[in-house]
Amino acid sequence: MGHTRRVIPFTRLSRGDVGRVGGKNASLGELTARLAPAGVTVPPGFATTAAAYEELLDRDGLRTRIQQQLDRFHDGASLEDTGAGIRSLIMAAPLPAALRDEIAEAYADLGRRLGRPDPEVAVRSSATAEDLPEASFAGQQETYLNVRGSGQLLDAVHRCLASLFTDRAIDYRERMGFDHLRVALSVGIQAMVRSDLAGAGVMFTLDPESGFPEVVVVSAAWGLGETVVSGQTDPDEYTVFKPSLKDPAMDPVIDVRLGAKRRKAVYAAAGLTETVDTTPEERAGRVLTDAEVRRLAEWAVSVEEHYGCPMDLEWAKDGITGELAIVQARPETVQSRRRSATLRRCRLTGMPSGVLAEGIAVGEAIGAGPVCRLDTPVDLERFPAGAVLVTSITDPDWEPIMKRAAAIVTDHGGRTSHAAIVSRELGVPAVVGTADATRVLQDGTEVTVSCSEGSRGKVYPGRVPYEETEIDLTALPATHTRVMLNLADPSAAFRWWRLPADGVGLARLEFIVAHQVKVHPMALLHPERLEAADRCAVDQLTEGHLDRTRYFTDRLAYGIARIAASRWPHPVIVRTSDFKTNEYAKLLGGCPFEPVEANPMIGWRGASRYYSDGYREGFTLECQALRRVRDEMGLTNVIVMIPFCRTLLEADKVLDVMATEGLRRGVNGLKVYVMAEIPANILLAQDFADRFDGFSIGSNDLTQLTLGVDRDSEALADVFDENDPAVTRLIGMLAECARAAGRPVGLCGQRPSDDPAFAAFLVGAGIDSVSVAPDSFAAVKQHVAAAESSRDSEDRMVPAGIRPAHAEPPPAA
Repeated sequence: MGHTRRVIPFTRLSRGDVGRVGGKNASLGELTARLAPAGVTVPPGFATTAAAYEELLDRDGLRTRIQQQLDRFHDGASLEDTGAGIRSLIMAAPLPAALRDEIAEAYADLGRRLGRPDPEVAVRSSATAEDLPEASFAGQQETYLNVRGSGQLLDAVHRCLASLFTDRAIDYRERMGFDHLRVALSVGIQAMVRSDLAGAGVMFTLDPESGFPEVVVVSAAWGLGETVVSGQTDPDEYTVFKPSLKDPAMDPVIDVRLGAKRRKAVYAAAGLTETVDTTPEERAGRVLTDAEVRRLAEWAVSVEEHYGCPMDLEWAKDGITGELAIVQARPETVQSRRRSATLRRCRLTGMPSGVLAEGIAVGEAIGAGPVCRLDTPVDLERFPAGAVLVTSITDPDWEPIMKRAAAIVTDHGGRTSHAAIVSRELGVPAVVGTADATRVLQDGTEVTVSCSEGSRGKVYPGRVPYEETEIDLTALPATHTRVMLNLADPSAAFRWWRLPADGVGLARLEFIVAHQVKVHPMALLHPERLEAADRCAVDQLTEGHLDRTRYFTDRLAYGIARIAASRWPHPVIVRTSDFKTNEYAKLLGGCPFEPVEANPMIGWRGASRYYSDGYREGFTLECQALRRVRDEMGLTNVIVMIPFCRTLLEADKVLDVMATEGLRRGVNGLKVYVMAEIPANILLAQDFADRFDGFSIGSNDLTQLTLGVDRDSEALADVFDENDPAVTRLIGMLAECARAAGRPVGLCGQRPSDDPAFAAFLVGAGIDSVSVAPDSFAAVKQHVAAAESSRDSEDRMVPAGIRPAHAEPPPAA
């Protein structure tokens, strides 16, 4: 049987057999023959050949009749009529007897291998042109699950062969320029994994949104995997850092996002499947443990290394045996086609008037147009080109419409749903999993769909102005002065991995607390001090966490880890929390723990909180998260930075607390920096240099405290000036002292982006690094390069409007 041309077992196939059995089955053969011996579990099976399909078409003039239908299509017949006509022709033609016999024999042999007659199998289509680097045919043909018995199997195989001419497959081949009759179909028959009793999903060996290559992203939902691919459910998402995966002592899972998982697909009667509601326990719980995520990620990396390219894989967990398995593998075809040397960015230039809907952002683009709300796919003529498609969920039947859309918005689905996958391939912005878009977005109204603001995509009313820019990264000059990034939102960190930055100069921990933790740490430690309403809100927020403090440290660690991973192995400077008391009080449960201050800007903030009775326990949680990122996840590129440290005694107290919590300078390469934002930090720079490993200038606070000007005061806005000689002299003093002490000094702020002369002054002062917002990186890199070029020809450049640190201030105008 195995030597015939009609049916071949996976064990005798390899990825070179795409022409014989299609991309999907060739890949399954490669996995079975090459990677299963290395420990990757792949369910056994067999495939019908492309030759068997051609044999069917060559009987009774079937090929000629199919071509006649295609000719009518090119002459103006509808896609729907063409597809239905061709499928009817194929289903009316009986399978050749030799093919039927070989399938039945191979199926019986599979049952003997599995130790049970008539085993349940998955029957999947595999076209000879699919899963190529230049095109993804995933989802174009049919799949049948939980098929049992020879009769059901032969019927499913026949239907798969006919599905080469689904409407969506015809449309896709037309769009990609493939000759319909030069593409053949193989059918893969694979032992079913009883994931209906456990879970299943997909995984990518890069971040599917940004193409960041150092992670494996695993999506997981309860039941059969079709709900993840189709977008019927919002899955869990686990992010694994590849470099830490190499060390068995490290925990490589750097992010966990629990999805709603409201629906799951399970087996129904007569070999069919049905979608049912999940239980409250399933919705609140994780589909996979960290150990299971690690095993899947290790397999994914092995597959990627074997194939030599990024991969898109499907996995399943058997609810009876508890075993994991890889059930499909194909080359990733979206991010791998992007030019890595070019960075395309979209940015809103107008101010939105509100948010109509919000969900998961797919891609990084912006689109605008009138809403066209549809319940089912319709004729193309009913969907105007450039409209915004709004629907509950998509499947491959929607693709002819999706390619005409300016943007796509769905009620359901996650980052690996059909809508997300196709929109990435088309380069169309999509916001999925909004829950209520079909209810709140009205037909015909103009909207703007933005995926340019992080992981959350937003739908705004009207046409909000925006711009698109493209940066040629190869044209950016090299600089001696390090140019680093200011990053706040962990969910957006991977988007900037292509920028040739020298690390992260400022990651604000308080942003992660405010946007991902969303609760005051002391409220988790002392819920007895909360009012009833806040206590209830905290209970809801931390549902599923027996240890509420672990909720805080988990969220914080995952946020820090994503930022640190995005620039590995370059340094990532993480500033511990620098909320003011009025800002802390606005956090959930914050009021009982925060005093009311007349001037919070110079009140109980920064270092003074970390050793005090009122917040030391909260700072302990921050330390635990930082220690976990460095010591357990292996992201030792994290540098800890202490803000607003007023005195040397305060510095000693904070360092003692950190050491007590396992963050001791020098241990495991830990460096601790201090913000230089108080004149005292510079006047006593040598003493601070004895205690810390580096300085970072906070120019806003330094200007405020040097000039005695509230930086938020509109009345004094014209006085607040970082170019003031008093400020620039302090910066020059710090640079000189730090250099003498062997300590690096950087500046994190917007001024070098807005003012090339200020960037030139910093270079002239001998600063080691500047850290700016990602969208300013290219401009600042050029400003710094120009300043360094000028400095090479002069000992010290004096930019117009700026005096060197030792000079007298310019005369008043």
